Amino acid sequence: MPAPSQFISYVDTHVDSFIQRLGEAVAIPSISASGVHRKDVFKMGSWLQHQLNALGVQTKSIDLGRHVMDGQDLPLPPVILGKIGNDSKKKTVLIYGHYDVQPAEKSDGWDTEPFTLVVEKETGRLIGRGSTDDKGPILGWLNVLEAHQKLGLELPVNLCFCFEGMEESGSQGLDELIISEAAKGNDGWFVGVDCVCISDNYWLNTRTPCITYGLRGIAYFKLTVSGPTRDLHSGAFGRTVHEPMTDLILLMSKLVAPDGTILVPGVDDMVSAASAEERSIYDALDYDIKDIEEAAGARIALSSDKATVLMGRMRSPSLSLHNIEGGASAKTWGMQRVLFTSTGFHRLVPPQTPEKVEPLVISYLQSEFAKLNSKNKLNIEDARGGLPWVSDYKHWNYEAAIKATEAVYKVKPDLTREGGSIPVTLTFAESLGVNVLLLPMGRGDDGAHSTNEKLDKSNFIEGTKLLGTYLYEVDAISV
Repeated sequence: MPAPSQFISYVDTHVDSFIQRLGEAVAIPSISASGVHRKDVFKMGSWLQHQLNALGVQTKSIDLGRHVMDGQDLPLPPVILGKIGNDSKKKTVLIYGHYDVQPAEKSDGWDTEPFTLVVEKETGRLIGRGSTDDKGPILGWLNVLEAHQKLGLELPVNLCFCFEGMEESGSQGLDELIISEAAKGNDGWFVGVDCVCISDNYWLNTRTPCITYGLRGIAYFKLTVSGPTRDLHSGAFGRTVHEPMTDLILLMSKLVAPDGTILVPGVDDMVSAASAEERSIYDALDYDIKDIEEAAGARIALSSDKATVLMGRMRSPSLSLHNIEGGASAKTWGMQRVLFTSTGFHRLVPPQTPEKVEPLVISYLQSEFAKLNSKNKLNIEDARGGLPWVSDYKHWNYEAAIKATEAVYKVKPDLTREGGSIPVTLTFAESLGVNVLLLPMGRGDDGAHSTNEKLDKSNFIEGTKLLGTYLYEVDAISV
């Protein structure tokens, strides 16, 4: 059932105020990975809770305790839970999102100040950290609530909200909270939830909306090579000692090949090759090699075959080397620091799990380091991982999302699996025993986690209509 015309009209006539609210949210640098900005994450949670309360949502802020990050003992940001509607005759939809963001500084290569929302009139881009990941989508739900409140319209479903402030830093404490609430049965916060909708991913391209039914899992590793007890000058110590950076680079080169092949024995072997039938699914998607090249900003795709590239993103594991810390700075040129650390992410697909992959990676790294005959020391940290997730896209939850997309965008959406990881999807599915879907707002070139992150104004506004229409389609489907 399409959304009421007055809802659509309200969204169209309140574009400026919606963008203004997004600007308020972007202005709060809620960087969960920074101890300095932890207070801003709390500020963002408080701001969001206030917004929900003003729109008639009953909320509760859940204290998750404390954790240690980079040697600092810090309070974990709260999970903001919300409810509106308690009609037993209506379905209940659980909405998840996160209000923390990735680090960003203009010196990283931004063309604008990251935490000042810039509205480009000529392109319609809304540029700012968090605009698409995930503040824009969260505010899309607030827009839906506002329209119904101001118009005096009754929501077609009951809504339950779960917004966290640590998604960009491992969602610490969230799984335990969800499992605990689910175990309370009728006394738990999520009692009566019929399905889950998450808007924390993106279209496959810039043209065609999609609905996502699968995500890769993740295993995270931090490698530290240590040697000398003080900084050393390369002129005085070059070719006289075992250098940590040399060991680290050699070790990293043993993990993944330039064509993406994972060199850790046994990891790629866990995943079976795609059948001809499965390849046909990827061949049918609206995608072109130029899409990934435009999103990457360079002609660097691993293959010219569309299905191969898409499977590399959706159904194959990957190993990415993310960064190296330590070494000479501009002020200490020629000096070699005591520690060199690299981090990497291993994206997992079924039947892989962190428990299966982590021992293989650690054992292999230790073996390869031993071959170097180095007197330096290697330390391997494997942080908390996440399981891959695949959902039933024939479920009525997906049927509602497909109908809503067709109503708003006038096209049939692509059904996709995504290369990123949102571990809470599987936690919701298993703990609550309900279907979970990803209904994205942004486009494939939004640049989440990157410089100049943006959300197109049209996607923000049409995406708000999509979220609202989805609720009406959920209500209309007989279960």
